[in-house]
Amino acid sequence: MNKHRVHIYQSRLHLLWTGFFLILPFAFLFIYSHFAKIASATLFYDVLVSSIRLAIAYFVAAALAWLSAVLFSHGRRSIIALPIFDVLQSFPTFAALPLGVMLWGETNFTVIFFLVITIIWPIFFSVLSSTRLAKHDWQEAVFIARLQGWDYLRLYLWPVTISGLITGSIIGLGEGWEALVATEMIVGMKNGLGPFFQMYSQNSSITAFGILGLLILIFGINKIIWIPLLDWSHQKMEE
Repeated sequence: MNKHRVHIYQSRLHLLWTGFFLILPFAFLFIYSHFAKIASATLFYDVLVSSIRLAIAYFVAAALAWLSAVLFSHGRRSIIALPIFDVLQSFPTFAALPLGVMLWGETNFTVIFFLVITIIWPIFFSVLSSTRLAKHDWQEAVFIARLQGWDYLRLYLWPVTISGLITGSIIGLGEGWEALVATEMIVGMKNGLGPFFQMYSQNSSITAFGILGLLILIFGINKIIWIPLLDWSHQKMEE
């Protein structure tokens, strides 16, 4: 565990900057709530609710994307499945959103479901690329060592795909944040960033600073979590 921490956070200065980016979004939201004369608890609650929806959707999408990419990366299954997946990822998600509202109503499930199908494709194709670009000598080593089951997953499949999983997650979550606000508005949720921006859509100042706050939050998450993990995965690939 300590070894991984050393790899991810390479110096005390790096840790200091990480702490700064951890505090920055919350400090901005607190100042912003006073500037816009919005109750801090209400603003933080909306951010928390939307973040939880996105987090649930991400973990579901990441699990499904990783499993699908691993199962359909090679062989006859890939020949049949990949063209279908390619068509599905090109389908405009928002076109089916009104149908989802009719089926499941104005619920968290509707929002999370459509976030999943937004996030899943960048992760799927990124993991798929990782499996296909694996070094030939690694594949030979797996064949010679006769790795199977848990050992195959732990010693080969997971190290090979982790970089693609992280890269796809960064792209997928970027699209997820964008879709989150619109999806919450269309579905008609009572709480979250979508209803917040919809409520203050006539106030350009509040909307502009709200967008800035959202960008700072996304940037902070990337700086704290995803960029260090991406660097760590590249180091693992080089080992």
